[in-house]
Amino acid sequence: QVQLVESGGGLVQAGGSLRLSCAASGRMFRNYAMGWFRQAPGKVRQFVTTISASGGSTSYADSVKGRFTISRDNAKNTVYLQMNSLKPEDTAVYYCAARPRTFISDSKTAYDYWGQGTQVTVSS
Repeated sequence: QVQLVESGGGLVQAGGSLRLSCAASGRMFRNYAMGWFRQAPGKVRQFVTTISASGGSTSYADSVKGRFTISRDNAKNTVYLQMNSLKPEDTAVYYCAARPRTFISDSKTAYDYWGQGTQVTVSS
């Protein structure tokens, strides 16, 4: 069982930056690929980015490429999402997710564990 706790959300102006963190419990973290997803009001949860267990492979949604960066620190059981040049359309609840595989996936159904989410609001 893996428990995930996100932090770092908040209110920011367009063009600003935020860094989200996701702290994971359990010694298996280093064997899990991790992902970030987001859900805006009235919309389905969508893929943002994912990172492999080693950190050597990543993938991003087209909408965030060049602005967001995912990273992880396996010694700290933590995955990060650095978000730069934020836009109002980035406003959503951001969820961290873990999957018991080492390789990445952009599918929600590939992830077994989810955090409670953290709100990111970007004002124009």
